Amino acid sequence: MSDIKHISSQRAAQPVAPYSQAIAAAGQIFVSGQIPTDAQGNLVEGSIADKTKACCEALKNILEDAGSGIHRVVKTTVFITTMDNFAEMNGVYGEYFKQKPARSCVAVKELPKGVPVEIECVALQGSG
Repeated sequence: MSDIKHISSQRAAQPVAPYSQAIAAAGQIFVSGQIPTDAQGNLVEGSIADKTKACCEALKNILEDAGSGIHRVVKTTVFITTMDNFAEMNGVYGEYFKQKPARSCVAVKELPKGVPVEIECVALQGSG
């Protein structure tokens, strides 16, 4: 398993279950879904825009601490609890993912801790 590296950033909330913030393998970084929390794990209050920004900042911080960056993201998955929040989420999302990676966005019944949005991603390793 030496070709698989666990990534952990102190600039994003630590996992509270048996998973890693991210895994580096095969030239890619697989970042677990990030919910709107601060680095101490406290839920972010505010609008969908505020909560989407918190998710994106966590992704950005994890990727940077892994030696990559948000500009190296090639695929994202966005989970939202209602498509009524799509436009507001998408506005903030577009500020972070200017390279327009492949994306799936699905409405789900419920997310951890009752949050309305969660975002995961896959990025290329290195700073490019």
